[in-house]
Amino acid sequence: MKSAKIMLISLLVLGLAVTFSFAAGDAAKGKAMFNDPKFAGGSKSCSACHPNGKGLEKAGEKKDFSIMGGTQKSLEEAVNACIVGANKGKALDVKSPQMQDMVAYIKSLKGAAGKKPASGY
Repeated sequence: MKSAKIMLISLLVLGLAVTFSFAAGDAAKGKAMFNDPKFAGGSKSCSACHPNGKGLEKAGEKKDFSIMGGTQKSLEEAVNACIVGANKGKALDVKSPQMQDMVAYIKSLKGAAGKKPASGY
C-alpha cells in the first residue's frame, strides 16, 4: 500500500514536470516562425518589422503593450495584434504550442539590444 502511494505521487510529480517543461515553449521553433513569411497565414515575417528581434528586447518583461492604436494586456495579445494587423494573418490560440514557442523566442531576446548576430564565419 505504501509503495503504491509513493508510485502514484512519483507519477504525479513526473507528469507536472513534463507539463511545465512543455509549457515553457521552444525558442528555436519560435525563431523559425518569427522568420517565416507564411507563419499564421500572413503576408510577411515578423522579422520584416523586427530584424533579429530588434525592438523586442524588453517585450518579455512588459505587462502592457500599445500596438497599432490598441492596448494589449499580455505578450500573447501583442503577438496576435501584430499577426493580424501587420502580417494580415490569423490570430493564434493564446494557449497553443505555437504561441508558447513564439513567446519563448521573444523572451529569449532579453538583453540582445546592441548585440550583432553571429555571422557564421
